[in-house]
Amino acid sequence: QVQLVESGGGLVQAGDSLRLSCAASGRTFSTGPMGWFRQAPGKEREFVAAISQNSGITNHADSVNGRFTISRDNVKNTVYLQMNNLKPEDTAVYYCAASRMFWKVPMSSGEYDYWGQGTQVTVSS
Repeated sequence: QVQLVESGGGLVQAGDSLRLSCAASGRTFSTGPMGWFRQAPGKEREFVAAISQNSGITNHADSVNGRFTISRDNVKNTVYLQMNNLKPEDTAVYYCAASRMFWKVPMSSGEYDYWGQGTQVTVSS
């Protein structure tokens, strides 16, 4: 089993920045790609960003491309989401996820095996 714990969420104003962190513990050697998803009230969970095990490949949703950056530190077993120029529409609960699909960088929630409990990000206008 792999446990994921997110941190770094909060209430900010439009244009501000936040960095989310996700610390992995347990059988971390069994995880490959990691990703961030978000879910706003009344909406489905949506893909935000994903990164391969060796950080060589990253994918970002069009809605955050150029503003958000995913990265990871495998020594610390931590994945990050740097969020710049935040907008009110970025308000959501952000979830970290880990996948065992070592051969790809998944963008679908169904391809992730482990999930964190989520951290709230609220952006005021």
